[in-house]
Amino acid sequence: MIVLYTDFGWNGPYLGQVRAALVRDAPAIPVIDLMADVPAFNPKAAAYLLATLIPEFPAGTVFLCVIDPGVGTGARSPVILNVDARWFVGPDNGLFDLVVRRGRNIRKRVVTWRPQRLSRTFHGRDLFAPVAAALARGQMVASIAAQKASCAQSEWPDDLGEIIYIDGFGNAMTGIRAATVDPRTTRLYCAETVIAHGSTFAEVAKGELLWYENSNGLVEIAVNQGSAAQHLQLAIGSAVSLRSGA
Repeated sequence: MIVLYTDFGWNGPYLGQVRAALVRDAPAIPVIDLMADVPAFNPKAAAYLLATLIPEFPAGTVFLCVIDPGVGTGARSPVILNVDARWFVGPDNGLFDLVVRRGRNIRKRVVTWRPQRLSRTFHGRDLFAPVAAALARGQMVASIAAQKASCAQSEWPDDLGEIIYIDGFGNAMTGIRAATVDPRTTRLYCAETVIAHGSTFAEVAKGELLWYENSNGLVEIAVNQGSAAQHLQLAIGSAVSLRSGA
């Protein structure tokens, strides 16, 4: 399958045009809309989120990932990555850094192929979609092996103490893996508020805050039957901190 992961939004023509390019070039391959509301222009937040979503997909899956504020410039290269038998296509701007950092078997190629039609502002449709379709058909486009597959943003931490996504319920995901946090010895602070730990929403009263391990293994902040984003006035990039103390 081909999995779409973009900041294009669900409205407007962009997602549909990319899907049309995929159907044109790989008509027998199913296309999954994973996310089209990844935080816009934010490869950093997108990188931490993407790394938690891929385990649900089998080997051979092709991830077409486009969060690309540098589109049309020389600020980043178009790349193909194979990480633990899954494929990733998109801009080399940090978007794949956490996938690479947490992977084991990694191969990276810089795409040299160019289509006859290449909009300067829509590489998702004109460049990345045809490359993803070719990979899904079992074909490799013209490309060169990268000298190293290491992360472009090596200064980024392994776990990010920031809000990286807010869902439709107002739940706020952080870039912190819950497995790295012991709630018995650690307190979580956000917007100068201490937030209690819980395993389910119902462990706190209606309208109260909690943090918990979400279904993708991240620390997430929520309000039972309410919006944590509104309650704490959160936005993408809002700081979250962990401090020792029972």
